[in-house]
Amino acid sequence: MADVHPEHAQLQADRIYLGWQYVLLHPDPGPPPKRPSPAPEAPSGPDPELLRRERLQEDMLNRPVKIFRTAMALLAVLILVLGVTGNLAWSFAVIGLVATGGVAAICTYALFQGDRAVRYRVLEQQARNDRLRQERDKELFQAQEEHAARYREWQERKERFEQQMTWYAVAVPDEIDRVDVAGGTLPGWSALITLLGATRLYTGGHLTVLDLSEGAVATDLIELARRGGDDPLVWVLPVDLPRLDLGATLKPEAFADVLAHVVSVSEEHRSTRDLSFDNAILERVLEVLGENATISQVTAALRALAQVGDPRDDIRHGLITATQLERLSTLFGRGVSDRVVIERAWALESQLRKLENLGTEAVRLPPARLRVISMDRQAGVFGNRVLGTYVATALTHILRQSPGSDRPWYHTIIVAGADKLRGDVLDRLMDACETSRTGLVLTYRSLTPTVRERLGRGHAAVAFMRLGNAEDARVASEHVGTEHRLELAQLTETIGATVSGLSGTYTSTIADAHPDKCGESRTDLKEDITESTEWGRTLEKLGEIERVLQRSREFLVEPHQLQQLPTTAVIVTDATTAGRRVRLADANPAILTFPKTTLGELDDVRDAVLSLTPKGGDGDPPPNLGPPPPRLDWRKDR
Repeated sequence: MADVHPEHAQLQADRIYLGWQYVLLHPDPGPPPKRPSPAPEAPSGPDPELLRRERLQEDMLNRPVKIFRTAMALLAVLILVLGVTGNLAWSFAVIGLVATGGVAAICTYALFQGDRAVRYRVLEQQARNDRLRQERDKELFQAQEEHAARYREWQERKERFEQQMTWYAVAVPDEIDRVDVAGGTLPGWSALITLLGATRLYTGGHLTVLDLSEGAVATDLIELARRGGDDPLVWVLPVDLPRLDLGATLKPEAFADVLAHVVSVSEEHRSTRDLSFDNAILERVLEVLGENATISQVTAALRALAQVGDPRDDIRHGLITATQLERLSTLFGRGVSDRVVIERAWALESQLRKLENLGTEAVRLPPARLRVISMDRQAGVFGNRVLGTYVATALTHILRQSPGSDRPWYHTIIVAGADKLRGDVLDRLMDACETSRTGLVLTYRSLTPTVRERLGRGHAAVAFMRLGNAEDARVASEHVGTEHRLELAQLTETIGATVSGLSGTYTSTIADAHPDKCGESRTDLKEDITESTEWGRTLEKLGEIERVLQRSREFLVEPHQLQQLPTTAVIVTDATTAGRRVRLADANPAILTFPKTTLGELDDVRDAVLSLTPKGGDGDPPPNLGPPPPRLDWRKDR
């Protein structure tokens, strides 16, 4: 297991990464809290407008009093004049003056009291304004203190939101020894194989890809391996069949078993008894031919046994000898059974002749950690099935003879388009990989009855990609469970729609391979993915799309949703001690280059965060969380 450093983490050699899960552990806190605005400030001195209104009102109320006072004053003047002129006795004049003066004095006092009342009301209003201003100042101060506390809390939430990891690794448990991938498109398979293969190769593992899809789904992985310093070996069959030495070291019994399964490709309903019969014929033929017999020698012997053509031509070309021909003619005796042997020998020869060039030009090849065996899409469909069955069966026997590894998944085999193989061929390959502790990834384009019987059997994780067929989608939804609600990132939908095709076909590297050839070592996986894969180049063109596309949507695992999954979306299911676990991942290998991608799994990171959350809190972690979850370190000793 790779060392984990405080700030970085390396790819782990014992982890199988199937994609990345988009989750926001800390939600977006939204805009910052609004700062409280102070109320309009009341005037600190007397309010002139209030004073004007009060005086106007007082004047209107005192107008009759003023008029009456004026009248009394005029009357007093009149009495005084009458008294001076003698028209009125002074005794009456004095009484009149006292009366009118008293009334005028009373009116004046009343007017004075009204003026005092106006000033009092204005001062009282000013006092009320002062008290209100003080209360508002106090409330504003408290609101500002509360705002400051809320803003600090918002800052902490915002910082956690911006610094958190958004993409978490989706890896299979250690006890899983096989991954079954059901459904998917060719671009989706390309993304998944590139991600899985890159993480295997950059941790020092070995990878063998058997591409039966005829879609060149490993082209990005091949280019990525070249940039990483490896020289992948790529066979394109049937063109490279003469340079394919797979199965050359098998013993006659194993070789006969391989050939018998190859012949069974065209006869889907053949029984084990029929395979045993073909196996017995081939074993006896190989006994006659001796050790290291080639396919062309086997077909020549079968032609002689089936009495097809002139055996002297094969003797002249050195395929069989006269002694061997004589032994073959008496190998199964005479009688009714001879006709059965002749028919089966003829059928065997007609199928195996497609492999006659196998290993005829085998050369010593350099060591390679990535081997790709593919089928030429321009070749016949039946011929490709024969070749694919041969390679799968030969690999099975090689694995059965190899000692078990103490490093699970150190050597990984990927079979793209495994639904083109017979069920018994798949069973034998699964058993051989489990026994030898070799990792096995099988991708199925459709859920045929053969596939359904084997999906997730044993210690296997199941990954569902887009299932266009309605019946396949129904079966997949029942397998996963329609009660599960999954979160799909907007980026997964956007990039899946952008990268819709694959580039080119395979180019054979066997003809130019040299035993001593060694490539320049490059260890920056981030740079390699960006520059050598279609997914990395697409994201580079789109710029900082990961920062922009942060939205997501939830959906239930229902058939119509599985038919509309984005290209790189993968629903991974595996069994744990707590029950079956269902996760939605994005197999886009370019997500490895994101700064907010972590190699930690979501459950592990969430448990670490919850362990730091104080009891009785609101569920959010404390402000000081220490360093963020481990990020990617692309430096790796090779």
